[in-house]
Amino acid sequence: MRLLTILLFSCLGYTYLMADESMIIDNRSSGSLESTLGGEWRLITDRVMGGASSGNLAEDSIEGKPCMRLSGNVRLDNSGGFIQAALDVQGTEATDVSGYQGLLLKVFGNDKEYNLHLRTKDVWLPWQSYRASFHAPAHWQSVKVPFTSFTPYRIGKKLDLKHLKRIGIVAIGQEFTADLCIANLSLYKDTH
Repeated sequence: MRLLTILLFSCLGYTYLMADESMIIDNRSSGSLESTLGGEWRLITDRVMGGASSGNLAEDSIEGKPCMRLSGNVRLDNSGGFIQAALDVQGTEATDVSGYQGLLLKVFGNDKEYNLHLRTKDVWLPWQSYRASFHAPAHWQSVKVPFTSFTPYRIGKKLDLKHLKRIGIVAIGQEFTADLCIANLSLYKDTH
């Protein structure tokens, strides 16, 4: 679903037209863990590799905004350390994101750092991904994460934005209680 927002502003007597184009991946309108773009969010924890973290992924509402809530306890036992909300996007409009600048999230958290992990056709091993961090304050906030901020993790190839397979929202890397709500996830394109 594509959304075009038109912004007007004046400067020195001239009126300028600016457009921000975005593609909605999930605006939480489904009433389930199904995304707006198609496909269903699923919970992945480090238990798949012997870790001890525990998590939950559920529909919720905070301050009247429907959201998806990722919560749980991240533990480092047994070389673990993550819980993740994962959405497979291969075969959807979000497979080729090369025309966009990054991801835009509307989040409400517990004042902790979280990650976005991207998987492409070049990612074969479970621990590989392209990673970027964001802060989730204890109030609703929109966060832009440009693709240029993603770094490869245990992979030698450059991020291929034409072959995206999965987007992951991840609590990772330290022992803490995760509590993150996402009301919107979009691709953004600044055209000004």
